[in-house]
Amino acid sequence: MSGAWLSAFLEAQAAEQGASENTLLAYARDLGDFRDWLTDAGGDPETATQAQIEAYLVHCEAQGLARATRARRLSAIKQFYRYAFEDRLRGDNPAIRIKGPGRERRLPKTLTEEEVDRLLSAARNHGRRKSDRLRNTCLMELLYATGMRVSELVSLPVSAARGDPRMLLIRGKGGKERMVPLSSPARAALAEWLAHCDAAAEVARARGRAPSPFLFASGGKSGHLTRHRFYGLIKELAVAGGVSPDKVTPHTLRHAFATHLLANGADLRAIQTLLGHADVATTEIYTHVLEERLKTLVLEHHPLADSPKD
Repeated sequence: MSGAWLSAFLEAQAAEQGASENTLLAYARDLGDFRDWLTDAGGDPETATQAQIEAYLVHCEAQGLARATRARRLSAIKQFYRYAFEDRLRGDNPAIRIKGPGRERRLPKTLTEEEVDRLLSAARNHGRRKSDRLRNTCLMELLYATGMRVSELVSLPVSAARGDPRMLLIRGKGGKERMVPLSSPARAALAEWLAHCDAAAEVARARGRAPSPFLFASGGKSGHLTRHRFYGLIKELAVAGGVSPDKVTPHTLRHAFATHLLANGADLRAIQTLLGHADVATTEIYTHVLEERLKTLVLEHHPLADSPKD
């Protein structure tokens, strides 16, 4: 595909669909791989046929790519050609009849409540300086209290934390906003960290520098703590807390948030809203927890559960 077609497609995804920067980068990588394969095969993305797209998918499978990766690449191709057809860049959509490999429906990895407690305890004590410990505690308490995506967490503006909030306004995928309640420990950690940030802002102003608009500021290009740095930090906390680092990622805490809520009786629709899922079907993967809870309730409370077998 020409650079102009691809650029126009990405601009449309950003403007009309509210696609995030990470989503746009993924589209660019996947479509770039498809373009390179077609070029090597003597084809042209702008005139590609259904047979050529299917041959590319066979190539991806032969490379040993995971089902989810192949499904994602086909999704990018289908969206690109739908855009090209609807925008009259070409008169047909060669991908419209192609069915993908689908996605494997795996249960999310999660943590026990005890393991989360150990991570939170480690955050309160991990760090050379008091400011490090305050930041680490605030990060972890907010993540577990809200189930935020890591990108939502690290880019939180300072303004979201003003006024000792009971609810936190989160800007999610596609710029969609949602309100999430804060637990008492999360509010306390946020208040302490904000007090530190305000003191640092006063020092910055005295030196003629504008304070950062981000709650978790950094000196890097983005202006805030990066996802990569937080990923490394949470691994450090896992080691310090005696939890297997292989089990712990920022997304694992998001799963733990949903799993623990559901296990303690929360409604699936409420969890959908808190997580910012557009479709409740995405949230339904957590119902395995509810099934286990119902099984336990029957075994513990049914009058015949302990009856001797004939």
